[in-house]
Amino acid sequence: MVKVLIAGGAGYIGSTVASACLDAGITPVILDSLVRGRREFTEGRTFYEGDIADGALVDRIFSEHPDISAVVHCAALIVVPESVADPIGYYEANVAKSLAFVSHLHRNGCDRIIFSSSASIYQAKDGSPVDEDSPLAPQSPYARTKAVCEEVFADIAVAGPRVLSLRYFNPVGADPELRTGLQLRRPSHALGMLIQAHEEGRPFPVTGTDYPTRDGSGIRDYVHVWDLAAAHIAAIERFDSILVGPKRSIAINLGTGSGTTVRELCAAFNNVVSTPLVTIDSDRRPGDVAGSYTKSDRAAELLGWTPKLSLEDGIRSALNWIPVRDALLMD
Repeated sequence: MVKVLIAGGAGYIGSTVASACLDAGITPVILDSLVRGRREFTEGRTFYEGDIADGALVDRIFSEHPDISAVVHCAALIVVPESVADPIGYYEANVAKSLAFVSHLHRNGCDRIIFSSSASIYQAKDGSPVDEDSPLAPQSPYARTKAVCEEVFADIAVAGPRVLSLRYFNPVGADPELRTGLQLRRPSHALGMLIQAHEEGRPFPVTGTDYPTRDGSGIRDYVHVWDLAAAHIAAIERFDSILVGPKRSIAINLGTGSGTTVRELCAAFNNVVSTPLVTIDSDRRPGDVAGSYTKSDRAAELLGWTPKLSLEDGIRSALNWIPVRDALLMD
């Protein structure tokens, strides 16, 4: 049986990947400091509480699970405004600790790393699609930590573990069986703010209506978190066929391949809820850009992966998750 170590496996993405592993017959071993992750998401799973930079703990995990064949590295701080306020903390958590973690993995003979990267590293200003060779221009300390990690890992891969970097676009939704989901009660992404406006019975502001997109509103690429998890399963299963011979590292975009504007997101939300959400047009916020969406050719070619779930599916599961989250996460 295949066994994988999931660093950050008590967080939103990591816990969903762990659920997908269980469904696919892959045994997940969870390592999480619980700084942002939730203990509830480790229920019934092999779990080690601790830091990815703790070499003695990583050594112990591999000693007790010598059959771990790959690592999914989801452990990171991810809040953009927080990274602006505390860039040192973000570089420490996301870059310095990741470097230490990879060193520990290398010492334990681990040759396969699947890294959670981000589409926020792209230069995404004009609403056009991006592929893995598009220009990079991360706009926050958080995004720069992901870009720096990719560069560091590419250098390390030449003489150390091979690294497959998965660049996530905008994850939405929850595990369809509602085992795990977004642990935040007030998420700052667009869908979270939509849900909050709907719950409070107030109009949702469409911030910016003069972008160079099909309806003037900003555009993003929303991918169901369960589809994202399925891509990780494909990456685990196909790792050796993707990174073979001299090819030691590669990046793959994970998105739908088609953008969704803010107006389209609102329309999809109204297709799911019984009481329609009212929107109002508003000015651009400082620093906002038109956005972008991915070209998914590489994911289809190398992972055999295309998203199966719709935006409405993601919105519906996000709404279904809320009462489960509130019952499960009491603090």
